[in-house]
Amino acid sequence: MTVEETLASLVERFNRRVERTPALAEELRGVARTIAIRLGPAGSYAVDLAGGHLTNLRSGAPARADLAIATDLATFEGLVAKEIGPMKALVTRRLAIEGSLEDTLLLRRLL
Repeated sequence: MTVEETLASLVERFNRRVERTPALAEELRGVARTIAIRLGPAGSYAVDLAGGHLTNLRSGAPARADLAIATDLATFEGLVAKEIGPMKALVTRRLAIEGSLEDTLLLRRLL
């Protein structure tokens, strides 16, 4: 699976979870953010959170991001496969998150 396919799958999985979880949908109501995903040489991507759903997945860095996630491709693949947890990746500096505290906490809901 390519990085783009993996990201698209993650977006679909998140959106299905929002549909099945009214409390999560309510928590995300009115939240609008642009999220940048930087995977080093593997590329940069962006996705928008709006209306409780992730939309507009695209390649390339956004002009402005409210929240940025940076990691290498191996760590990204490990996170997706649940071979490494987000906290371990953060502590070992294999994952970096840039954004306000509120947006960083919001990321927890997206994972």
